[in-house]
Amino acid sequence: MKTFDELYKDILNRKVKLEEPLPPQYDSRHLDCLLHPEKYAPVIPVSDCEKCAYDRACRQSCIFDAIIRDEEGKLSISPKLCSGCGACMDACSMERLTARKDVLPVMKAVREAKEPVYLLVAPAAVGQFGKDVTLGKLRTAAKALGFTGMVEVALFADILTLKEALEYDRHVKKKGDYQLTSCCCPVWIAMIRKIFHELLPHVPGAVSPMIACGRMIKRLHPDAVTVFLGPCLAKKKEAEEPDIADAVDYVLTFQEMQDILTAADIHPGKLADMKKEHASEAGRLYARTGGVSRAVENMVQQLRADRNIAVKAEQADGTRACMEMIERIRAEKTDASFFEGMGCVGGCVGGPKVLLSREEGKQYVDDYAEAAEFRTPLENPYVLKILEELGFHTVEELLEDESLLTRRL
Repeated sequence: MKTFDELYKDILNRKVKLEEPLPPQYDSRHLDCLLHPEKYAPVIPVSDCEKCAYDRACRQSCIFDAIIRDEEGKLSISPKLCSGCGACMDACSMERLTARKDVLPVMKAVREAKEPVYLLVAPAAVGQFGKDVTLGKLRTAAKALGFTGMVEVALFADILTLKEALEYDRHVKKKGDYQLTSCCCPVWIAMIRKIFHELLPHVPGAVSPMIACGRMIKRLHPDAVTVFLGPCLAKKKEAEEPDIADAVDYVLTFQEMQDILTAADIHPGKLADMKKEHASEAGRLYARTGGVSRAVENMVQQLRADRNIAVKAEQADGTRACMEMIERIRAEKTDASFFEGMGCVGGCVGGPKVLLSREEGKQYVDDYAEAAEFRTPLENPYVLKILEELGFHTVEELLEDESLLTRRL
């Protein structure tokens, strides 16, 4: 019996044709997962898991209790409870867990869509597809695959930076007040919602840049198809959460996009560079640990220069470090007033489906941020243009809107 990954690669390479009966050497359950990934958790078992030498290391690694045992002792992953953090895949020495693949429905949607299809690209994408592959070249590759266009999600990180800074100014007034950033990491938010829910009053109800970007496109083109591209399995789960499922139709990882480009024989490094500068340094830095804190700190100071407000920030990356930081907050053993959590070590550049080491990814992101034409969101004319198109006359009105940038935590 061939493996899940072998079936996936054989379909991409047209060795298995979907219009024909599935050959007997493949598992029909694997085909169902490839055709209907939305029915499954972001992480899936690829073979029946019997008792291993490491005494269920995968189950012990899951802080969300998403790995459950049935009456026969077999393990499965709950689509409802799994956050997509990927810790269980790292823990499984038997390699019986793998990431869900959403490639087939995405490419079907691209081929058959009668409305525009947009690729929403996370800032961590810079450098991931080759040292000479700029986001402008990736935009050309996306068009070659059939996408109508590509949007840089860092632009919406700029807008969320404004909202986070305004929330900080409104709610952090005295010693002991603090804010837990809510912008980008779905694993961090899942930890707070499911494990440390008493801290929710300190989390502004802001959507992630991915959701803000998808909602913006849907507002301009209600029937558009939106596909997010990033390093993160947890984004697959985030896109399906009921209160924000209106924004992003599909999520692809960098590895999945590389699989598509390889199967289509498209080499982005050889393509024309459709360069567009839409995001500031602040939005681009969201891709690595410390980026959100730096962006919000600079934005608070720029918005309230007359008050000389200081933001004392603390960061943690990786689920264990995030939990330790939360315990320090609960025990009042920190005097920071702004806390940034990232589920992956290094932030998004350390995600489970990156194509570079996190050190290389961070360097590409830092260089890309340094090269930005604008330093902060307020200096970015595209931010101001979008806010005007959405009907915001002042940046303070971002706090009042509940349809685009806000979610129910």
